[in-house]
Amino acid sequence: MEVAFGVLGPVAAWDGAGDAIALKGPRHRAVLARLLVARRRVVPVGRLVEDLWADQAEPPADATGAVRTFVAALRRALEPERPPRTPARLLVTEGPGYALRAEPETVDAWRFERAVTAAATLPPPRALNHLQEALSWWRGPAYADFTDEPWARAERSRLTELRLHAVERRAEAQLALGQAAEAVPDLDAHVAEHPWREDAWRLLTLALYRTGRQGDALAVLRRARTLLAEQLGTDPGPALRRLEADILDQAPHLDPGPGDPAEQVWSQAAAAYDRTVASGARARLESTVGLLRSLAVTGGGGLEAARRHRLAAITAAQELGDPELTARVIGAYDVPAIWTRVDDPRQAADTVAAAERTLAALPPDAHLAARARLLATIALESRGTRSARGPQTARQAEDIARQLNDPGLLAFALNGTFMQTFHRAGLAPQRDAIGAELVTLSARHGMVTYEVLGHLIRLQSRSALADFTGADGHAAAAEQLADRHELPLVSVFTQWYRVLRLAATGSPHPAEVATAYQDAALRLDGAGMRGLEHGLLPLALLCLRLRNGQPAQADGHIDWGPYEPWARPLVLLARDRPNDARAALSSLPDPPRDLLFEALWCLAARAAITVDDRETMERAHAELTPAAAELAGAGSGLLTLGPVARHLDDLAAALRLPR
Repeated sequence: MEVAFGVLGPVAAWDGAGDAIALKGPRHRAVLARLLVARRRVVPVGRLVEDLWADQAEPPADATGAVRTFVAALRRALEPERPPRTPARLLVTEGPGYALRAEPETVDAWRFERAVTAAATLPPPRALNHLQEALSWWRGPAYADFTDEPWARAERSRLTELRLHAVERRAEAQLALGQAAEAVPDLDAHVAEHPWREDAWRLLTLALYRTGRQGDALAVLRRARTLLAEQLGTDPGPALRRLEADILDQAPHLDPGPGDPAEQVWSQAAAAYDRTVASGARARLESTVGLLRSLAVTGGGGLEAARRHRLAAITAAQELGDPELTARVIGAYDVPAIWTRVDDPRQAADTVAAAERTLAALPPDAHLAARARLLATIALESRGTRSARGPQTARQAEDIARQLNDPGLLAFALNGTFMQTFHRAGLAPQRDAIGAELVTLSARHGMVTYEVLGHLIRLQSRSALADFTGADGHAAAAEQLADRHELPLVSVFTQWYRVLRLAATGSPHPAEVATAYQDAALRLDGAGMRGLEHGLLPLALLCLRLRNGQPAQADGHIDWGPYEPWARPLVLLARDRPNDARAALSSLPDPPRDLLFEALWCLAARAAITVDDRETMERAHAELTPAAAELAGAGSGLLTLGPVARHLDDLAAALRLPR
């Protein structure tokens, strides 16, 4: 049962069916609220006692026992199906206190914070939808039943400020979309309740002006001046003063900006298409894929939606029985891909199967470009698998693209070649060359998304080769292109890269790097890249701990995702269970041949050295030797276990190999 928590109003909890969970008395609710304020961090029992009885000169003598009673009751309420004497998975005991290990998406305040942050990177239509939905989660003041508690004060203030900011950003999106009249009522109520917020006055004034109510707009500015003077003893700031002068001058820049005509053009063009193109026309399928290709690079929600509808479009094309149409529908989705683990393995396998069937069904005179796009699709969607078909199709697609001298097709094919250049360790130089060609080719032909891909590939490969100066340049170039062309997902990779760089080249305290990784992981929430997100933060923190001489995280509730087989032996060693670690190593599979290939072998090597597992050490040494000049894991652009050469030296010493 996944429990959801609400703090945007009275503190509440709901079970997986959406039914309210009885939280008993006010002290029980206070314990839950205090742990939610801590955001998954441990709160010592002594601190809970101080906070719960802060209104008394001294807490009662049995306060510690009472806290434990409250916690036990909460555990029964939150995990009613947990067998007796088994560890709690949600409200856990850790060190000197307790922590609530709620997932980020299960707490309304945490979801709200992510939604507001994400909206800042989205175009106005999607930003407005995000903000409308997020604001609907509020049921009242944050932590409404703990308004007088000192421990809740800072978090209540922070969430309240974030809500006010969201209200104003919603109005800003409405103005950008030409919805000035719709924005006025909420803004009017907003400034009446929060008269010190000058940006709200600015937005209300602008909304009134854009609805043709110049006199009302000036009256609002006069009202703002009066209230600011009465309540704050201050005059309006320069932004409001400038706005008043611009309204009096009827300055042209106050009229709707280019975003509004763009929205109108979009709506009119979409309506015209809907009227003109018959509902069953095959052209609709091809147009849909073109739209999905653009949607995929707009952010997490767009990526997930594009992925979902892409397979539906392929299925629809196949049902029409026209292999050339199906080839165009499959091959038109040439969205650049940088991560070597697919987000949805089942969907990727279905896409590969459809492409294979379509290749076989194409008539002999079908255009070579259609074949090449199917081949490139197979190479991309089979990445991270051990299929021999992937490298073969990548080579064929690239050969055809070069033969046809087709820049767009070549960029697509090179992406497939990149994804299949992981057949052994130590291939960062080859991938760097692919990235360099992509940058040159794409810049020459105006293919922005592939130019970004080329820079990200080079960021990864230069990191693997410990050339962080070069990697910095590619990170900056990718970010500049992303800012100019509204590609918000690029910054997810560059933020992770900067934490990697900090870990690899700086001398910060490990806790500082860990915090930076946790911040970077927040960017993955809602980014639509499950193949990247799942298990990545625990893996990065494990690498950080090992590099700093610490044991693996021993918490049994960590979700290691696909990296669990390589983390497990080290976790068992951290729990002082060497025999179990040795057994885990005996059944350890080879890592997937992807961007983390070297890192996962280094994890296996560390555990094998500790338990003197000679067979695993020999396998690790043989696999890692070609990457002796690289940093383990840094080719991902995300994390590192330090120089592969150091791990090889440790293996050689343990195996007593000649130096």
